[in-house]
Amino acid sequence: MSSPSPALIHLQGITRSFQNGEHTLQVLKGIDLTIQAGEFVALIGSSGSGKSTLMNLLGCLDRPTEGEYWFRGQATSQLDADARAALRREAFGFIFQSYHLLPGTPAVNNVELPAIYAGLRPQERHARALALLTQLGLADRADHRPNQLSGGQQQRVSIARALMNGGQVILADEPTGALDSQSGREVLQLLQDLSAQGHTILLITHDPQIAAHADRIIEMRDGLLIRDQATGSPQRSTTQKKAANIPLAAQPPRPAQPWLDLWEAFKAALTALHRHLFRTLLTLLGIVIGVASVIAMLAIGDGARYEVVDRISAMGSNLLLIRPGAPNQRGRWPATLVPEDVEAINAQIPHLIAAIPELSRSMTLRYGNQDHTSEVNATSAAFPLARQWPVAQGTFFSQEDEAQLATVAVLGQTVAETLFADRSPLGEYLLLDGTLLQVIGVMSPRGASPMGQDQDDVIFVPFSTGSVRLFGQRHLRNVTVAVADIEQIEQVHQAIFELLLARHGVEDFQIRNMASLIDSVTETQNTFTLLLGSVAAISLLVGGVGVMNIMLVSVTERTREIGIRLATGARAKHILQQFLIEALAISALGGLIGVACGLGTAWLVGYLGTPVYFSTPPVMLAFGCAFATGLIFGYLPARKAAHLDPVRALATE
Repeated sequence: MSSPSPALIHLQGITRSFQNGEHTLQVLKGIDLTIQAGEFVALIGSSGSGKSTLMNLLGCLDRPTEGEYWFRGQATSQLDADARAALRREAFGFIFQSYHLLPGTPAVNNVELPAIYAGLRPQERHARALALLTQLGLADRADHRPNQLSGGQQQRVSIARALMNGGQVILADEPTGALDSQSGREVLQLLQDLSAQGHTILLITHDPQIAAHADRIIEMRDGLLIRDQATGSPQRSTTQKKAANIPLAAQPPRPAQPWLDLWEAFKAALTALHRHLFRTLLTLLGIVIGVASVIAMLAIGDGARYEVVDRISAMGSNLLLIRPGAPNQRGRWPATLVPEDVEAINAQIPHLIAAIPELSRSMTLRYGNQDHTSEVNATSAAFPLARQWPVAQGTFFSQEDEAQLATVAVLGQTVAETLFADRSPLGEYLLLDGTLLQVIGVMSPRGASPMGQDQDDVIFVPFSTGSVRLFGQRHLRNVTVAVADIEQIEQVHQAIFELLLARHGVEDFQIRNMASLIDSVTETQNTFTLLLGSVAAISLLVGGVGVMNIMLVSVTERTREIGIRLATGARAKHILQQFLIEALAISALGGLIGVACGLGTAWLVGYLGTPVYFSTPPVMLAFGCAFATGLIFGYLPARKAAHLDPVRALATE
């Protein structure tokens, strides 16, 4: 279907109905109307006659229920939401009775609003807005906010905004309704001047005296056009108006790069967040607590895990520990391991550093008039090599010492410090269960075991000496096997198992893989860390829900602002971007502050003595989750804002 007339605006059979529950209210009842370019038309009628509804349809803020509306020969029913927004932006300028200026925003920025959505560069649109305000006598009020302007001045700002993108068609809804007489006359004069410059003016009013300023008066009643006539003395002919010079500031803007949309949405989002600073800070708090908790909890959990793993690793992750007794056997360890088992392992199993016997017992030793109870460990000369535990002073006993049942001892650091204080123990003698032992060495510090025992509170003696002279037994407490290549540890494990099973005939021993133990402890600690992280993540989730709630409240509070932006040409994409960027800005800023707080908290905990471990992945994870929280929980409110009905949004108080 094509327009039957080359008119600027042509309506045919337009109806508009509204559904209220089961009832249908028909406001417009078949409107046929043609308006030529350059006309100054007054639409008059009493309240409820349908004037504002018709203006909303003409300005593409609303769509008819039935009928067709052509603009410049284009059927608007064929336009999607973005195309209608483009038409509002490029062809129409709105002047409202209640001004509809953005609160807290300077006059010049209010005027710039339509050009933002037209893609005009900041410098150009600012100059254009200042030029328009100057033409309207508001050059000295450009930086004033709406609450600092009189009603007449606010209406002039709205007129300047209507002209920002050219304002080919000016739709003025009761523009003098909220003004005093003098301000009203000034606004009407401005509309007449704009008509003389070639703008098409549609003035909505209920006052016949105001309507008399137009070239043509159309009267409405009960949703119908009942009168359409020209006034007796038109201001200027349409031909003269078309020939008039339109000010430079009213020329259509030149579009710029698409990235400006994102930049403008970002600035609008920051402005809105700053305007509601206290609410923004409260929203930030939830994100900050969540992110800080995740980082601090994971740092503490990782610290505990690494400390335990380090302690076990200090014993040697390449070790196999063979203990007497059948698997799952409880009670006192039986006499099933003997020195010959160690000799067989060393002789027959490949890929070994050494297999060493260990026979230990807690005993009291004496030096001078001092007594000290310590762990006595009878082992082989290969102990320092197998356990990777070097001697700090002196030497370790040798294989010759073992063969000769030498009465020598090597002290752990705790024993040396307890009995000898600041003196060197080398060459001194200790009395141990009636046997004099000469100190030939002191081990390097080892620290606590994974079970919390002091590994330095120990005395090492040759195995033969301990077995024959001190303990009077041959069976072993355990055998420690050091594997040369940790990649071969499972094969060595299996080979030792088969060897001992063949020697003993029954499985009366247990072999523990220290590497597997480390893996088990690591897995347990990972589970613990995951638990801590999950608890902390819940607080981040709560923060995300807070973001969504605040954004929903923000959409409700700023519904009129959204309507103003839509009326001035914003597309749904622009509104979606702005509110989504607000949510992302809150989450990103909260994430950054949370990262700083989390790292600071973890550092403080570490400073007080609790082990912590800092790594980049948890920080990136926490910040990424905060950002994703803003994206996910901010999308629903942003989408709601983007799909608001412009007419209902503008009508919101």
